[in-house]
Amino acid sequence: MSFWKDQRVLVTGGGGFVGSHLVRRLCSLGCASLAAPRKAEFDLRDMDAVIRLYLQTKPTIVIHLASVVGGIGANRARPAEFFYDNLVMGTQLLDQAWRAGVPKFVAIGTVCAYPKFAQVPFREDDLWSGYPEETNAPYGLAKKMLLVQSQAYRQQYDYNSIFLLPVNLYGPGDNFDPGTSHVIPALIKKCVEAVEQRADRIEVWGDGTPTREFLYVEDAVDAILLASERYNSSDPVNIGSGEEISIADLTRCVAAATGFKGRIEFDTSKPNGQPRRKLDTSRARERFGFESKTTFADGLKRTVDWYLTTRRS
Repeated sequence: MSFWKDQRVLVTGGGGFVGSHLVRRLCSLGCASLAAPRKAEFDLRDMDAVIRLYLQTKPTIVIHLASVVGGIGANRARPAEFFYDNLVMGTQLLDQAWRAGVPKFVAIGTVCAYPKFAQVPFREDDLWSGYPEETNAPYGLAKKMLLVQSQAYRQQYDYNSIFLLPVNLYGPGDNFDPGTSHVIPALIKKCVEAVEQRADRIEVWGDGTPTREFLYVEDAVDAILLASERYNSSDPVNIGSGEEISIADLTRCVAAATGFKGRIEFDTSKPNGQPRRKLDTSRARERFGFESKTTFADGLKRTVDWYLTTRRS
């Protein structure tokens, strides 16, 4: 609390899934000022808009969450947009933060930056050991350039920026649009609708064998706040739960949580995505004391309950 009361915080993407949770938490911490502008006010792809944003808000910390993001289908349909928009936003925001004398920049990357066949669990030192999984490589590489920029600006200008690598996040307020959602909200929506329509089957992309690691959104907020307060190095840091689950087991968990009792059929004509994802989270624990607290069962129940309540309201 004593740290945050003196900070003027700028959160990009503050109206998004993670950003909305982060903004609520920052409000409770009593920051000196808090800005979370929307795209309609400041298009972060526009350099003049970025300069104007810094002049108006005069932040002491920037937490850059804004991104163009989606699941496998969205990544396949819009690779150029995912690459360009994320690259330009990040590059301009970090550069202008340095030029404006902002004391600290917190860049939020993505697990999609890791090589397709990285050794499991993924360690930060393995980030450059291969090319990312093809369906989300443009997005992952655009985000990874923030790490390169962070390290270059620290080397040449001694600028204090950090780079965090969260796994797939989930929780209340997630994106449930089937065209752009990630796997957990997509499965929740599919199962709930199947129950309501009394369908006897659902279809899931891929063969069910890929594994993923998931982190509850409020735990991700904890990690971002701890790193913002305590961490001052450009070494990348994984943010995750350390728990791995297959898509097949995940689907069964979601089905049980939503009350769907029909058949689960896997469409093997659709892509699997990266074969495995599981992070080594020891660096976050050692560098700034972060460990996830929410079990997957609890987090999934809260997410399903929120979705059902929101749909009915």
